[in-house]
Amino acid sequence: MQLPANMFKRALRERRPQIGLWCSLCSNIVAEILATAGFDWIVLDTEHSPNELPMVMQQLQAMQIDANTASPVVRPPWNDAVMIKRFLDIGSPNMLLPFVQNVEEAKKAVAATRYPPKGIRGVSGNQRANRYGLVADYHAKADTEIGVILQAETRDAVDRIPQMAAVEGVDGIFIGPADLSASIGHLGNAAHPEAQAEIMRALKLCKEANMPAGILAPDEDDARRYLDAGFTFVAVGVDQGLLTKSTRDLAKRFRAHVGRS
Repeated sequence: MQLPANMFKRALRERRPQIGLWCSLCSNIVAEILATAGFDWIVLDTEHSPNELPMVMQQLQAMQIDANTASPVVRPPWNDAVMIKRFLDIGSPNMLLPFVQNVEEAKKAVAATRYPPKGIRGVSGNQRANRYGLVADYHAKADTEIGVILQAETRDAVDRIPQMAAVEGVDGIFIGPADLSASIGHLGNAAHPEAQAEIMRALKLCKEANMPAGILAPDEDDARRYLDAGFTFVAVGVDQGLLTKSTRDLAKRFRAHVGRS
């Protein structure tokens, strides 16, 4: 059995636009539905959702990676080597690492995904990532197939994008618009002109460093604008938000139909 190619990582390397979705509902059923909806990548979030490792493994199993499904991207709660190791062992092909602030933290993130001597990932001979020992070349090829994306979420982190992008093993820089706007005094207002200017500055620095840039944009107009500006991978929605909006819209239409406001 061969280790599957990481198609999302290849697409980023080739700068092919990748449309994603945030998955925060902590459900293997939701993950299974989203995986074949037509997105290129799906974030299984554990930083801002009550999503624990056994639940994430069920979601990864439900997604069943093949040519017709989205690539899973797991976001751990922190840039922590122990958590990263555990998510890699249950089969996450891509890691989205929050709040990476400098070169040292970028190197730490990459090292956590690499086996010695290139990194510090603990070695297990029998886990889901190598199909319980059936992928004979897993340890030799895992380093080249695991995607590492760093989140730049403050002005200081944006300043250091050129240095972080130069760290070997980094596959993309993801701009966190909510935290970035909060860090410059515009909490809850990523649309503020100063926040937007900082987002565009981050994109410019990524382009200059020849590094794919990503962002979360639940608003369709924002998502289109970011894609047109040159962001390579854009999450265009959040499952919780989609459920909230669609159910309320449906209820509103039928309450009006029966004469209730």
